[in-house]
Amino acid sequence: MLRFEVSVEDLLRSRFALSPAMDLCFLLRSLAGQDRPLPRAWAARLLPAFERLRRETELDAVLALHTPQSGPNFVAPPPRGLNQTWADDLAVIRATPLEAARHECATTATGPSARDPRVRAVLDSTDAVSRIAEAMDQAWHELLATDWPHLRAICERDVVHRVGVIGEHGWATTIESLHPSIAWQAGGIEVGHFPPVGTVRLAGDGLLLIPSVFVGNIAAHLEDPWPRTLIYRARGTAALWGEQATVPQPDALTALVGRARARLLLALDAPASTSHLARSLAMAPGAVGDHLAILRGAGLLVRARSGRSVLYRRTPLGEALVAGSG
Repeated sequence: MLRFEVSVEDLLRSRFALSPAMDLCFLLRSLAGQDRPLPRAWAARLLPAFERLRRETELDAVLALHTPQSGPNFVAPPPRGLNQTWADDLAVIRATPLEAARHECATTATGPSARDPRVRAVLDSTDAVSRIAEAMDQAWHELLATDWPHLRAICERDVVHRVGVIGEHGWATTIESLHPSIAWQAGGIEVGHFPPVGTVRLAGDGLLLIPSVFVGNIAAHLEDPWPRTLIYRARGTAALWGEQATVPQPDALTALVGRARARLLLALDAPASTSHLARSLAMAPGAVGDHLAILRGAGLLVRARSGRSVLYRRTPLGEALVAGSG
């Protein structure tokens, strides 16, 4: 079990972030059979390009840096916040000093794949950092870039939902909702779904919370340069992977308000912005805005500003319509 000792100062400094580089690492590990398998449709679509990249780039050297429990920090640098992009991560990876990268490689690249002569030549080279960064950049653009706007929208909506739970129910309820094995106990966060680690003190630095669609259950970063971090499965991932046993069939709702507006009402199980909805439903932002205005005018939605975003949510009437649609 893992336990975080949490103070009031820690809660005040806790925050959410997104990590494109970390999700890329999770995806690569899954495709290589090192982590939780991808759904069949995703694996069938991505595996041919993944195997070609292994032949044509230095991707095997990237994979050799990962163990079942961990990987080097320099290929997944700590994110700064919710606006983190792959370009941000790639710039930090490319700026890694060679000696720092070699130290991490020596610590993590210890498995059989690291002894492959082709892999070893990359890890021991004077331009190892740039070669690894280039392989990751190619993997990003061929394996993840097309899907990332949709996946990012899922994670952003998760954060909006969690922030709403904090405001309504507090941090304890929010933390416990991240995973069934997490409990708030005696001023600390206990994670049961974890190897025996012991107690980790946050020391006033707060906890970094990162939603991911690729993490299997829950993961953690406990050592510098990362802040103490929990990576959890974003809400909506089960629907993305087709894991839900039943999918709402809004036939009556569609007949009443139209297919596009029914999709928007169903999608607003958590507050979301126009851009979030457009990305997650693959609709044009202008069309989404028009439909939201009509739904709002009918009393089915309300909107409120959150930071720089305007978020829409269902009214009690909208909730009743969705519930009644079956």
